[in-house]
This record gives sequence, structure tokens and C-alpha cells, in this order.
Amino acid sequence: MEHEEVIDNKGKDLGYSWVSTSRFLFYCQVAILVAIIVGGCYTFYVHRYTGKPQVEVPGNTQYNPQYK
Repeated sequence: MEHEEVIDNKGKDLGYSWVSTSRFLFYCQVAILVAIIVGGCYTFYVHRYTGKPQVEVPGNTQYNPQYK
């Protein structure tokens, strides 16, 4: 008779170990939150305000209007 060595991996299986499962889910939530924040910052950077454009304002619409 040969002896087969039984290796107990239940501590590493997510279905049996609630501590490992909750730790894994916590790290997934942290990674997703960081990805959303970095993505939002990148979007704000890409669509940022680039400066004041040169806009020609008609004279009759200014604070002190100039009529012809």
C-alpha cells in the first residue's frame, strides 16, 4: 500500500477562506477606485481649458456702447 500525501489547500481557496476572499475583494475595490480616479484626472487634463480665445465683440454690445 502506498501512502498518498494529501495537501490541504483549503486555506488558499477563495471558496473556503473568507479572510482571503474579503482581502482579495478589498484590493480589487481599491484598484478599481484608483483606476477611476486616474482616468478622471486624465480626462480633465485632456479636456482642460486652454486659454482665452480672441473674440471680436461688436461695439454696440459693450458696457459703454458705441453707436454709429
